[in-house]
Amino acid sequence: MHRSLTILTGNGKGKTTAGLGACLRFAGSGNHVLYTQFLKNDASSELHILKRIPQVTFLPSQKTFGFSFRMSETERRLAAEHYTAYLKKIIAAADTGTYDILVLDEIFAADGLQFIPHETLLSFLKRRPLHMILTGRNPAPDIIALADAMTDIHCVKHPFSRGIPARVGIEK
Repeated sequence: MHRSLTILTGNGKGKTTAGLGACLRFAGSGNHVLYTQFLKNDASSELHILKRIPQVTFLPSQKTFGFSFRMSETERRLAAEHYTAYLKKIIAAADTGTYDILVLDEIFAADGLQFIPHETLLSFLKRRPLHMILTGRNPAPDIIALADAMTDIHCVKHPFSRGIPARVGIEK
């Protein structure tokens, strides 16, 4: 059975939302989903409802470090240690055979910031033990080469550019 790898990327709003939509579709068809988020605080509104769906398991990161551009070298090292351990925990869960699809939300940011070992991620993606959806900006070319599908979401207009902060239920 071919297990698909889908990339949702671009500078537009909707990468996580599209990943969540696929997650819900997959769960609705009776399959089991493992949903993960990098660089987020585990408190986004969508998680409240995901946790109520029996076919969806949310594996929280359990720690946030704030914006990377504000981190000291020590904080960056701690973030890398944390997210490397988190990725290993995700891989172990994916390898159990319990899940049919894995969503790695904001994985490309963690990869681009070198908070996870690129080779560990790449090796895991090449094995493809289940269907995977990866979100975030600027995926590495070697990961793009592995993808079966890739959607590039472009921003045409966004409230943030007019000074409107993220709204609960809309952007967070």
